[in-house]
Amino acid sequence: MTRRPRRKAARGHGRLLTVALILVIAAVALIIAWRGSGRGEVRVIIPRGATLRVAADSLESHGVIQNATAFRLYALVRRGDRSIRAGTYLFKRPISWGRVLEDLRGGKGIEHGMTIPEGWSLNQIVPQLARVLGAPIESVQVAVRDTALLHALDIPTRTLEGYLFPDTYVFPDGTTPKQAVRTMVARFQTVWQPAWDAQLEKRAMSRNDVMALASIVEKEAKLPEERPVIAAVYLNRLKRGMLLQADPTVQYAIGHHVARVLYKDLTIDSPYNTYRYKGLPPGPIASPGKPSIVAALYPATVPYLFFVAYPDGHHEFTSSFGAHSVAVKRARRAWDSLAVVRRDTTRGAPANLLPPAKK
Repeated sequence: MTRRPRRKAARGHGRLLTVALILVIAAVALIIAWRGSGRGEVRVIIPRGATLRVAADSLESHGVIQNATAFRLYALVRRGDRSIRAGTYLFKRPISWGRVLEDLRGGKGIEHGMTIPEGWSLNQIVPQLARVLGAPIESVQVAVRDTALLHALDIPTRTLEGYLFPDTYVFPDGTTPKQAVRTMVARFQTVWQPAWDAQLEKRAMSRNDVMALASIVEKEAKLPEERPVIAAVYLNRLKRGMLLQADPTVQYAIGHHVARVLYKDLTIDSPYNTYRYKGLPPGPIASPGKPSIVAALYPATVPYLFFVAYPDGHHEFTSSFGAHSVAVKRARRAWDSLAVVRRDTTRGAPANLLPPAKK
């Protein structure tokens, strides 16, 4: 009779106890690290092409998880080590590892950023917003015709043109077009100051009037210091019953971007064509920034009725049609000189130049 089997059995039991102890220690470690050390919301950027190691290190540094190595092992067991999606995630701490991995694998919690530059119209905003949200363009078109918002803002037109304030927005995953549009309008309402309402009464203008003027100023002005002067020119023309003759309104009436406004375009029958219809257009033609809104509310005190654009972006302002005609000739010479330079640098290719504004 031999005792070897007993020693082997003892060694086997010892190994099992060791493994069990390791598992207990690992389980305790996992329980401790199961939730991150932080509290509240935090944004974590997972770069395109990032490995799980990079993602885990970033999650640990932001307090979403406590142990990057243990999280990688957990992801490996869950077979989620190769399927994470890049993006900017918003995590609400504390959060379980399972939820973190689920978000990374499915792209849940990804935030979608969008910047609306000053002077963008709905024709530019709508398709971009649809792309960012991953929504049908038709649903965005419906959202910018939100009748409740139109009524609340006392907007007489059929869309929220001009009231989606230019800014950078970050939308959580799952944001609907209606929610996004309401966020942009809320931003406009935040920017609009109560003191400006008193200025509206002083100028006998509605807010929609000011926004329409501000949008034209936004399109015309290239130099910040000229905004109040350009606003003053249009207001002076309104006081005298003159046509505004603003080229940007004609471009808006055309319905799509054109490199230059032609004489034939000036005959378009649209209330937005200020070469045919007196007064301001029915509403804004784009989303103006705060400086252009301020310029429309507080224009410069100048006698000018005309202005013409130069290639460097500045305008020459005049008070009479005769002086304006002379200024136009000077501006055309400047544009012609630039055209010659461009033809020379492009070996005879025609230059695509905007003509000086005709006011």
